Amino acid sequence: MKKSLLVVGVAVALMAAWSVGRVQGQKGQSEKVVFVSADHANFTTMNPGVSMAAIWGDSTKGAHATFTKFAPSQDNGMHTHTNDVWIVVLKGAYLYKDDAGEKRVGAGDFLRVPGGHKHWSGSDAKEGALFYEESSGKFDLIPLK
Repeated sequence: MKKSLLVVGVAVALMAAWSVGRVQGQKGQSEKVVFVSADHANFTTMNPGVSMAAIWGDSTKGAHATFTKFAPSQDNGMHTHTNDVWIVVLKGAYLYKDDAGEKRVGAGDFLRVPGGHKHWSGSDAKEGALFYEESSGKFDLIPLK
């Protein structure tokens, strides 16, 4: 258990450091340390059962990173996103399904979903999911029928 938490912590720290450096470099900003605790983050409800807390950027405008929570048994239906989405699960499990099959993405696991890729997402029925999410562009969810 401690080993998986350490792996998750290191993965999130490396992704956040790389991401912040990349975004700041693009904007010509000086380097600065960014620290956000998921336990103390300011989550905002985005859709029923889904809330996000900004780490950097603005998910409604462009490149960003967030802590994202799915309530237990969340069902986001079949959909796509315009931009790639990278996910590292911190607690619970992010459930993923596409034409290739199903994946249970648990604490310490990483998933990359390419922009335009048709998939279903949801969460563990008991714990829900808490994950670090990053994208190269604005976040959107385009429902499919």
